[in-house]
Amino acid sequence: MLKSVRVPRLNMDMWPLVLLFVQLCFCSGYEGSGQYAYGDDEDWHSRRYKGTPWCAPIKVKHGDVSCRTPRGEHYRNVMGTRCKIRCKQGYEAQSSEVVCMASKHWSSNYACREIRCPKLSMPANGGYKCSDGSYFNSRCEFFCSPGFSLKGQKTATCQHSKVWSAGVPTCVDMDPPKIKCPNVKDKWAEPGKLTSRVTWDTPEGVDTADGILTDVILKGKPSKSDFPEGLHKMSYTVFDRAGNKGSCRFTIRVRVRRCSPLFAPDNGYMKCDSDNDNYGATCNFKCTGGYELQGSAARVCQYGLTWSGTDTNCAPMNINVGVRSAAALLDQFYEKRRLLIISAPTAANHNYRFQMTNLQHAQCGLDLRHVTVIELVGTYPAQIGRIRHMLLPQDWLCSSGYSSRFLKGLSKWCW
Repeated sequence: MLKSVRVPRLNMDMWPLVLLFVQLCFCSGYEGSGQYAYGDDEDWHSRRYKGTPWCAPIKVKHGDVSCRTPRGEHYRNVMGTRCKIRCKQGYEAQSSEVVCMASKHWSSNYACREIRCPKLSMPANGGYKCSDGSYFNSRCEFFCSPGFSLKGQKTATCQHSKVWSAGVPTCVDMDPPKIKCPNVKDKWAEPGKLTSRVTWDTPEGVDTADGILTDVILKGKPSKSDFPEGLHKMSYTVFDRAGNKGSCRFTIRVRVRRCSPLFAPDNGYMKCDSDNDNYGATCNFKCTGGYELQGSAARVCQYGLTWSGTDTNCAPMNINVGVRSAAALLDQFYEKRRLLIISAPTAANHNYRFQMTNLQHAQCGLDLRHVTVIELVGTYPAQIGRIRHMLLPQDWLCSSGYSSRFLKGLSKWCW
């Protein structure tokens, strides 16, 4: 059983208010929102306003729209309606204004697209990282590979004008290569020498950008060379492909073991080989006429920096002339390496001929006793000298005694 409901009757004075309310409900759309009270019910308008071209309502994401219609507020989106598109910051409209066409389509696409800058190129020997790709307000930070330095702006930001705030920087190799020189310890000269052969391995350069560099330049004597005594300064230099220079320095010191200096004895002289006092050097001693050698005739500088043998002196020769035979006289010269000088104004001199006759019989004994006989005949400047059958050069002879030059020359023949 249905229950009847009583509808109150409206007073005639209330109808204008009711009509106004209904009109407000159907016309509550607002300018610039892009949305209307009609919703998406375009068919409703098409049925009510038959024959009028009608475009779909505009909905803009990331923006808003403002439209003007030529047929009044009740005819939004009809043919001829113009709508302006405004996008939020960071977005751009494909078309800033669209018009509803007779084909019931808007004149162009009106979506708001995110602003995007051109893709950045990758710097050689480097790269970059961005916070949001190439889109608006994305911040990109550039970096370089190890061994390279950034030249230019370190960061770039995508601006509203679709342009990056800075250009792509370059990565420049500014780091010099590194090279480590050899560590060569002090070298000692070999026995009897004043040099030492020094050997080391050629170093290599290392560069963070180019890796191992083997093309190094040496300033100084090369490895496996003989270095003389003293300090030698050396250096190596290397360049990378960018022209950066790396260098190192090292020294080579060659030392010579030396004994304390030796000096020639009084009334004698000394002759040494090598450098006189270095390890391995040998010094020979001789005495002048009338003096005989006491001590070592030869001394060698040893490894412990001491001289072999004993000190050398030249003592006056004590010759006994009160003997009755030539053999007794010669015995005093046994193993003394002495000179026996016989001189006469002429070869016919009786004493000269007597001495020479006696010496001829003792020639073998003279050799065993290391005695050299010097014959001098004549007077200066026609003086003639000889050792056995060998004549002495004339410039060795002197009219007044025997000069040092004469004795030095004799040493070549007799010692």
